[in-house]
Amino acid sequence: MNKTELIDAMAADAGITKAAAKKALESFLGNVEGSLKSGNRVSLVGFGSWSVSRRNAREGRNPSTGKTIQIAAKNVVKFKAGADLGNAVN
Repeated sequence: MNKTELIDAMAADAGITKAAAKKALESFLGNVEGSLKSGNRVSLVGFGSWSVSRRNAREGRNPSTGKTIQIAAKNVVKFKAGADLGNAVN
């Protein structure tokens, strides 16, 4: 499912316009992004939680040449599925 399909499904399920569903989805995504940028964790009980983790700089290898390269440190977003979501897909 892509973003457009999700907006269509949200609009149909909630009985709202596609424009309202798009606005709601963009608000949700913006608030999750803003919270993660601030260093906070976002948790939806039963669905899952997002958090930011620091990945240290390290050495890696170019698979085509075998040459050693430096990989810079960066922050990465992690998602951990909640119990209800895990049970739903199993």
